[in-house]
Amino acid sequence: MAKWHKVYVTDSPVRAEIVKGVLAEKGITAVILNKKESVYQLHGNYEVMASDDQVLQAINIITHEITF
Repeated sequence: MAKWHKVYVTDSPVRAEIVKGVLAEKGITAVILNKKESVYQLHGNYEVMASDDQVLQAINIITHEITF
């Protein structure tokens, strides 16, 4: 079973979806983990996760190809 690692953290669900989408276009499977508290959504963040064998690729793409 693959381990998942955090490759991007943001407080914006839109940015998390953009990162996930770009990674998917590059063939990297990513998931978004919503760590926002459920009632007021004031605390917490969104974490984009990639599997063990794709972490370095994902970080490289996020660092060099995605700008906000």
